[in-house]
Amino acid sequence: MENPMDFVKRPVAVVGLGLSGEAAKRLLLRNGVKPKDLLTFDDKAGAADFSDPERLLAEGRPATLVVSPGYPLAKDWIRDFTEHGGVVTSETALAVHYLTTEKLIAVTGAVGKSTVVSILEAALQKFAPSSFVGGNLGRPLADYVVDLQEGKRPRAPWVVLELSSYQLENCGNLQADFSAITYLTPNHMERYPSLTAYYDQKWELVARTKKAVVLNAQGGELKKYAQGKKAQAQLLWTDQNDEELVPLQLAEAKLLGSHNQDNLALAAKIAREAGWPEAAFQGMKEFPGLPHRMQNLGMRRGVRLVNDSKATTMESVKTAALGISEQMDRKAQLVLLLGGRDKNLPWQELKELKKIQKLKAVFFGEVGQRAQQLSGLEGPVFAKLREAIQHLPAIAGVGDTVLLSPGGTSLDEFKNFEERGKVFSDEVQKVF
Repeated sequence: MENPMDFVKRPVAVVGLGLSGEAAKRLLLRNGVKPKDLLTFDDKAGAADFSDPERLLAEGRPATLVVSPGYPLAKDWIRDFTEHGGVVTSETALAVHYLTTEKLIAVTGAVGKSTVVSILEAALQKFAPSSFVGGNLGRPLADYVVDLQEGKRPRAPWVVLELSSYQLENCGNLQADFSAITYLTPNHMERYPSLTAYYDQKWELVARTKKAVVLNAQGGELKKYAQGKKAQAQLLWTDQNDEELVPLQLAEAKLLGSHNQDNLALAAKIAREAGWPEAAFQGMKEFPGLPHRMQNLGMRRGVRLVNDSKATTMESVKTAALGISEQMDRKAQLVLLLGGRDKNLPWQELKELKKIQKLKAVFFGEVGQRAQQLSGLEGPVFAKLREAIQHLPAIAGVGDTVLLSPGGTSLDEFKNFEERGKVFSDEVQKVF
């Protein structure tokens, strides 16, 4: 097999040194790019060879940029680079060149994609444990390729990738055998010129799927958006009411929430199309859920605690709050923690939560005041999450549920949503 790196023009600059950037470096060096021809760029001073793009272009003179998903391709200097003949690619785009016999499943969506990917992983563990699951969730695809080349693992029969809209902007020749779109709802409006542009980027996966695309019939604006859309792949709609899936008894699954029954249906539909054995469906039902995504932390002094720190869209918040309230005793109270850093999202959509009869909101973080005003929900505002947590015992009692489903990102106080979720999990168990 020819080495795809032979066609990558040198010098090569890796732009963004997160997980994807580091994996790209590893792949490039393992496949013939010499250290002298490998440059690194990151906005954070001292993190890479260059932090000033003008210096990178003038002094490093790269011929190829390997751009990490979190770094916008719309940056003026990247556009100028391509207009002057420079090549822009990505870690994923390079890595897919090395796939041979692997069957590829790709999953995207504004919300729910990590859960669907993890359900598929739980299924694969039952009958094909040497499969690889990663992408936007877990390890980058380039790490799989290098581990394979270094003899650290066998070739995977199945590769399952979570793909963000950012990754779909710049994924080279990626072609999936099967794919799924979980949900469409406003997100990342700071990066895209319009909501349609964001949805179009998600739909790009359909054009990259060879066999079947599974779509969530309860996927927010997905059904409306998909009307009239054509596809070469077969489009299959499903949700928890899919009669074909009734024999699988997915209602017995450990996952909490009605929306997760729809996520299970998506995974099960893909598995049926792919011809997976019965053991796969048992694995799906045994999957307990992901940390920080509707994670049931159990009871403390009669109060149920739920960590949904990953919820950074209005749709995620509504799904969590409404889903949990439906399962609660009508006399019990739902205490909802909302806040963090804003990303220009429509907080006014949370007015829908007023239909939860016994709802108490507690706001925190940079967006706390704005979220309170736009949502129309009553509740105190705190500068920090820990301060909000200290207030909880005064309002939550036996039978109530405390739900962290913040809506805002974690970056006003924390490194990521995982750190925020851990702080919540630790601190809330101290106060109850």
